[in-house]
Amino acid sequence: MADISPKHDVFQAIADPTRRELLSLLSDQEMSVTIISEHFPISRTAVSKHLHVLADAGLVSERKVGRETRYKLQPEPLMELKQWLSYYERFWDNKLAKLKKFVEAD
Repeated sequence: MADISPKHDVFQAIADPTRRELLSLLSDQEMSVTIISEHFPISRTAVSKHLHVLADAGLVSERKVGRETRYKLQPEPLMELKQWLSYYERFWDNKLAKLKKFVEAD
């Protein structure tokens, strides 16, 4: 039975600032590695490695067009991150509301 789960988790994939920048760049359109590489001060090979981590986490899709590979953002896995952050947002909202009530009680 084949393992279809992502090789990298979303949190690990977005931990790197270059990969977050790649996601932002791909948010508007599909791009080839060559075009993407022009936006970064690192080698095309390094960009490809970052894109593979994002692809393994399901954050980008890749497709061959002729001799080049094009990448496109797949935002659905970011929902896991949004849900995790939403818990902490509620947590801090609650703590800040309690602090406000305490400060204003005097």
